Amino acid sequence: MGGKMGSSDRNSQWSYLVRLWVGGSVALCAMAWLCLTLHLRIATAGFCMLIVIVLLSLLDSFISSAIFSVVGGLLLNVYFTPPIFSLAIDKPQDIVPIAAFFITSIAITSLVRRIRTSERLQREQARLLDLTHDTVFVRDEQDVITYWNHAAEALYGWSKEEAVGKVVDNLLKTVFLVPREEIQRVLSRDGYWEGDLVHIKRDGSAAIVASRWTLQHDSRGEPCATLETNNDITQRRQAEELVRKSQAQYLAEAQQLSHTGSFGWNIATGELFWSEEAHRIFESDPNRVPTLDTVRERLHPEDVHIFERMLSEASGTADDFDIEHRLLFPDGRVKHLHVVAHASDAVGGRRQFIGAVMDVTGARETETQLRQTQSELARASRVSALGELSASIAHEVGQPLAAIITSGEACLRWLHRYPPNMEEVEGCVTEMTTEGARAAEIVQRVRRLMKGAPPEHAPVAVNELVDEVVALTKGEMESHCCCLVLHLASDTPVVSGDRVQLQQVLINIIINGLQSMATVPGKHWLTVSSSTDGDNNVVLAVRDSGPGISAANLPRLFDAFFTTRTTGMGMGLAICNSIIEAHGGQILASNNTEGGATFSVILPTAQASIATA
Repeated sequence: MGGKMGSSDRNSQWSYLVRLWVGGSVALCAMAWLCLTLHLRIATAGFCMLIVIVLLSLLDSFISSAIFSVVGGLLLNVYFTPPIFSLAIDKPQDIVPIAAFFITSIAITSLVRRIRTSERLQREQARLLDLTHDTVFVRDEQDVITYWNHAAEALYGWSKEEAVGKVVDNLLKTVFLVPREEIQRVLSRDGYWEGDLVHIKRDGSAAIVASRWTLQHDSRGEPCATLETNNDITQRRQAEELVRKSQAQYLAEAQQLSHTGSFGWNIATGELFWSEEAHRIFESDPNRVPTLDTVRERLHPEDVHIFERMLSEASGTADDFDIEHRLLFPDGRVKHLHVVAHASDAVGGRRQFIGAVMDVTGARETETQLRQTQSELARASRVSALGELSASIAHEVGQPLAAIITSGEACLRWLHRYPPNMEEVEGCVTEMTTEGARAAEIVQRVRRLMKGAPPEHAPVAVNELVDEVVALTKGEMESHCCCLVLHLASDTPVVSGDRVQLQQVLINIIINGLQSMATVPGKHWLTVSSSTDGDNNVVLAVRDSGPGISAANLPRLFDAFFTTRTTGMGMGLAICNSIIEAHGGQILASNNTEGGATFSVILPTAQASIATA
């Protein structure tokens, strides 16, 4: 079927060409006969036939034009060049007009054909521009519309006849989202610009378009027109705005749930931006523009220096800040805030901070309650330890009391003599005073361990701490038949901490060691040493000769409620771990190669603790 149609088309084309060539030749012969009848010169006759050839060239391709040019040249030769009615040429100069006719005919028909091709291409391009869904229009240097496609008619509502000749910005009432001068500067520099514009349609509704401008140049390279294509993105922008509003709503809800507000701060101008949650945290009017004075009005008097130091650092070279401070409200309420921010460059190169302010009052109150609970638990642990040491303490207190009684009885005997021996009496009274002071010191240590006062950090000499604990646990060691060995370095630096809590840790470790060694027969040794490590930390080590710690229990040793004893609660070592971590140190347990275990307490020196704080 396709072959038949192809053959039919070729036959039809050849039939058209034959009719064109025959008809054209007849027309040229007729024009030559007319010119000959009117006795026109060869130049005039050539011009007349050239007109016929140009008209015929509009009907077909270059081949037909060449054929007609040849026919016209032959007619000029036969009818207008002597000898007449012959192809011979007597005079050589007669060849010139025939050649000129042939060349002119070819040149003019080629030019006409090129113009026709160019027009056809322009019509095709215009038809394609009319078929596109994007609006396309062209405006000259005065912004007057010279072309307006079908999509522009459909979008804006004005027909091509109504739009052409109008100034585009007047017709569409263009709203520029960036300055018009800036757009023109970019267009002149790059020859291209794209961005969003707002156009007003014929019915008065607004259309947001993604616009692309391309500068057109003439043959001299001078700008002569601007091609503008627009794509209607109104629905897309409306959807994006809806998403943005939804995201903003979700963000506001999330900030309210997490008690976290956001803020922006321009260093140069001092301008502040607060989110709705930030206003809620400071309990300020959302309609009131926040300032640094707004913050100062709410600052707790004791935290003003924190805020002012942050302002000074932020105004300098600091790129981040992370602070905590309190707010004090007129009714006496206090809020704890955690503020973090990061520096960035604003428009114009000015520094600004973008950050978050979090209301951590609940967390701080929980931490306070936790510390109180831990303090009570630690006190209960100390009371429990003292209960286990009760026999030892009674023994330690009983010794000076027995010495006091003995000295008192001796003092009475020396007084009843006549004359009284005052030197002996004085010696007895001195002994009684010494032993009383010794008993009072033991009682005072027990009272310190018993009380539930909050921790008080102060410089603590580690060796003195060991001596005090040894005095309290001496009787317990004797009851367990344990030999105590002390290796205390004389140059051990002081640590910063709570003496009572550190005593509790050391007592707990010693009691655990005594109880562990009680499960194995033989002589028991307990070594307490003090030293410093390579980082200048103080290391207190308690080494026992018990059975050691099983590999399965070693990782869980400091977990709460973990115990290997049937009567223990499993809180002693967990509390010890919490106390040491609160002091910035760590507590470690390991097995000795020759048997037994070693508990090491590592504490930073007082200078390191102050530097860290």
